[in-house]
Amino acid sequence: MQRRVKAPPRSGGYANLSAWLSRLARLDFTVFEEVRGEHTATTGAIIIVVAASVLAGLGSWVWAIQQDFDGLGTGSVFLKTLVAGTIVQLFVWLIWVYLAYVLTARVFAANVTFQELMRTMGLAFAPVALSVFVAIAPLAVPFGVLSLGITFLFTNIAVEQASGLDTREATLANLGGFAVFLIFMGVAANIAEAGTFGGLAPGILFFSLDL
Repeated sequence: MQRRVKAPPRSGGYANLSAWLSRLARLDFTVFEEVRGEHTATTGAIIIVVAASVLAGLGSWVWAIQQDFDGLGTGSVFLKTLVAGTIVQLFVWLIWVYLAYVLTARVFAANVTFQELMRTMGLAFAPVALSVFVAIAPLAVPFGVLSLGITFLFTNIAVEQASGLDTREATLANLGGFAVFLIFMGVAANIAEAGTFGGLAPGILFFSLDL
């Protein structure tokens, strides 16, 4: 038997983006139910992912400006972590969402669409913006880990709200996509490295695995 939470009344699309983000910041997770049923929120979800990735890339770029290492040109870091990294992260995020969709809809038989997961998981990606504080060099790792940790928790809730699955199944579905996301972004960090530090990834994910 397919399971699904009841869809709430629809509202005004991505014009409500700031209101949705405000509710998320207040930990009002009922916002995921509203966003899930709002067809025009798909564009807003993409905007959030791109904006959060840009802020994360800004953080790692400012971190690089403060360093004095051979081969770490700030112009090169700007292009790789902020510009290319944002594009790469957007596409890898879509893979994360698709894998979560496959696991929720096809493995756990939830009645949920790919677009509904895009909307809710896009909103839940907002905490990645906290990676802008990677710019504070002594606290780069704590802020980077914190941003990804909160994002994983929020996307768990987003998957659960969108699919109607129980917490265990939603966590397994989300974890599968998140693990692939981290692996792909880790590989991207080792491509076209700036010096020996990192490549095509923003925020804390900029730093390569062989530091």
